[in-house]
Amino acid sequence: AVTHHHRKQKARMGETVKLIGAFGSGFSHRVEVALRLKGVSYELILEDLSNKSELLLKHNPVHKLVPVLLHGDRSVAESLVIIEYINEAFNEPGILPTDPYERAEARFWAQFIDQKFPRFFWMSLWSLDEEARRSVLTEAKQNLSLLEAQLKAKGKRFFGGDSVGLVDIAASALAHWSGVFEQICEVTLLTQEEYPELCKWANRYVNDDTVKQCLPSRDELVAMFTACKEMFRAMAASHK
Repeated sequence: AVTHHHRKQKARMGETVKLIGAFGSGFSHRVEVALRLKGVSYELILEDLSNKSELLLKHNPVHKLVPVLLHGDRSVAESLVIIEYINEAFNEPGILPTDPYERAEARFWAQFIDQKFPRFFWMSLWSLDEEARRSVLTEAKQNLSLLEAQLKAKGKRFFGGDSVGLVDIAASALAHWSGVFEQICEVTLLTQEEYPELCKWANRYVNDDTVKQCLPSRDELVAMFTACKEMFRAMAASHK
């Protein structure tokens, strides 16, 4: 049975890989990094999120969002789930630790990032409600302090060791996108004085050889999000 499973898995490794993503999406970036770390060739299909394609709706009928990974006749949605799939479906190097406890710890922090920071990006940066912006900024800074302490305790170049792993990929928006939002909306989040370890980590992440291959240009991100600013603010107001 093991041999049969191994044969099936090996056959799948040769199947076509496509990624339905969107320009400027931090979630799409996560999947691209995972694919590139594994050395997997893929076709990137950029989606117009204001006019969603039949392809996207067919392969992610539940959330109707990017990213979606297409591997042969299989489709996988949600960035953290996709990363886990890529880690298991393709050969080394591993994106998650091999030790069960360290693997669980990495999953904990990746989920922590997804639970704690998206609301900050919505409310603090786009909402017109100043009190709400202050509140989520305070909360975000408390959560950054927890990540800062985690990095300091590990004493490594990245969250999981000396190379980019699951938690680094999950936190990529803090490394690259947060500076874009700070510039557009004149909000200060990640400062050298308050979070020296996180700032050093962010610099290492954006300058990593693999990450750089699929990191959107900061200038292009600024232009895109500036153009969308009023629309985003209207949406953020509805998320109070």
